[in-house]
Amino acid sequence: MRGSSMAAPAARPTLLFVHGWAFDASVWAPLRAELRNWPQAVFDAGYFGPAQEPDLAGPAIAIGHSLGALRLLRRLPQDCAGLVSINGFPRFTAGPGFEDGVPARMLDRMGKRLSADPAAVLRDFRLRCGAAEPFGEPRIEALGRDLRALRDDDQRAALAALRVPLLVLAGGEDPIVPAPMTRAAFADRPAGDLHWREGGGHLLPVSDAPWCAGHIRAFIARVAPGA
Repeated sequence: MRGSSMAAPAARPTLLFVHGWAFDASVWAPLRAELRNWPQAVFDAGYFGPAQEPDLAGPAIAIGHSLGALRLLRRLPQDCAGLVSINGFPRFTAGPGFEDGVPARMLDRMGKRLSADPAAVLRDFRLRCGAAEPFGEPRIEALGRDLRALRDDDQRAALAALRVPLLVLAGGEDPIVPAPMTRAAFADRPAGDLHWREGGGHLLPVSDAPWCAGHIRAFIARVAPGA
């Protein structure tokens, strides 16, 4: 309309979902259903089938679970408007300045067992996470690669230099990423970034999808108003 000063509506950000170790893109189904009003894309590391790397165009909000958050800190989407870490961390194993991490020898033991009996390693780990569902044929190369990333990768510098808003959702009873690890990992972030689910475990996108979705909706409204 001639002479109108109305601004064009803001582009709705695509929600990019990146899963953690020993899972695949299907782990996001409950949370994706809660957030179905937004465009969505999913990453798959290829642990049980073909890997999938979405080709994004336009603004995105990156949502990572566990190792997925570490992966996103390593490389965010080009037009990223915000990062959501669910049961996530910038570093997993203990080391200088990060004594609350998991001992690296635990990952080494898992790596040795992975070559001999990958199904048993995955079953044990997934049960600790709270997932008893069956899974596909393990692809050892992809699983071994990312198990080494869990042991060796350290993205604390990337977290400190993060230039987009951050939302951290954590489980108070997470057996994989205990509360002391989460507090140490995000100690330098503003207090408002971190939200705890009392009694929550390591699969918040599954066990507490409505709670996660509520926080993510509020986050989207803050970082992409009008979208």
